[in-house]
This record gives sequence, structure tokens and C-alpha cells, in this order.
Amino acid sequence: MKAKFSEVFSKSPAVNWLSAARFFLFGARDIWFVVALPLFLATELGWSFTGVGTFFALWVIGYGAVQALSPQLLKSGLHDGKTVANWAFALSTIPVVMAWLLSYEFDAGFVVIGGLALFGVVFAINSAVHSYLIVAWSDYEKVSMNVGFYYMANAGGRLVGTVFSGVIYQIDGLTGCLLWSAGFVLAAALLSLYLPRQGAAA
Repeated sequence: MKAKFSEVFSKSPAVNWLSAARFFLFGARDIWFVVALPLFLATELGWSFTGVGTFFALWVIGYGAVQALSPQLLKSGLHDGKTVANWAFALSTIPVVMAWLLSYEFDAGFVVIGGLALFGVVFAINSAVHSYLIVAWSDYEKVSMNVGFYYMANAGGRLVGTVFSGVIYQIDGLTGCLLWSAGFVLAAALLSLYLPRQGAAA
């Protein structure tokens, strides 16, 4: 039996707020990560195609490692919507600082590589908590539909972020992309304030 479109949205406010936060979280990453960053590394820093590809591969491996360690790092905080909000607010400061340093002509290579590494760690932890909570807060009979809706929001955010990445980079460069990224993360953080706290019923 096919579900109606209205049934795609969860009856749980927690799942809907988490999905909305997920949209902006992944949009924030891809605004500067997907199009702007590889172009910046190649055109502004003179990296080769192989160098850019290798760097991104290593970043993804490190990102996965941090996600795998997140349960040990956070422990009881995994169950708390406040954890998501706190990590999102922390994440929003990183692209702002990077944009500020680039605007004052600090070494671009150091700023971008160091900033991306820090962004990756904080982003991975935030993403891991999201992924844990979407299952924890889903009704047993609705897990597949809730997770599907959640990852639909994820894909939507990535699509918007990718489009924005190319457009903003052409207009305002990497600095503009970083500021837009910060705005998206801040939106995710504000939406996360509506998530249940530890011990509250989702």
C-alpha cells in the first residue's frame, strides 16, 4: 500500500524539527565544500587535480573516523537535542572565523586546510548525533518512513547547497560561500532548539 504524500511528514514534532535542521546542516557544508572549495584550491592555490582529489579523499576518511568515534566522545549526550544545538552553534563560528581571516589576507592555505579540518570534526559529530536521534525518536512501525523523510531533507539540503556553492562563488568567492555556510548552520542550530531535551518524550 502506497503512503499518501501527507503521511511522509512525521507525526512526531521531534523528527520534523530534526529533519529541518538536517536540511540546513548539509546545505551549509556543501555551500562551500562541493564547488567553491575545489575551484579555490585549483585556481587560487594552484593545486593539481590529483592533489585536490587526494585531499578530499583524506578528508572523507577522517570525517568517517570521527563519526565512528562520536558515541564514545559524547556518551549520554547522544540522547539530548541540546547536544545537537550546542554543536551546531559551535560549528557556525568556524566559517565566520575563516572568512574573517581570509578577508585580512592571512595565509589562505593555512586558513582553508586548518579550517576545513576543524569544520570536519565538529560537523561529523553533529551529523552522527542527528543520525542516532532519527532512529531513537522514530516509532517502531514508522522507522523506515521517518528515516526516508529525514534523508530526503538531507538530499534537499545538499542540492540547494551545491547550487548555491557555484552561484555564490562566482559572485563573492570563497569568503561569500563561508558566510552563507555560517548562516545555514545558524539556521540549523536555531531549529535544533526545538528538539526534546534529555529525558523528554520525543
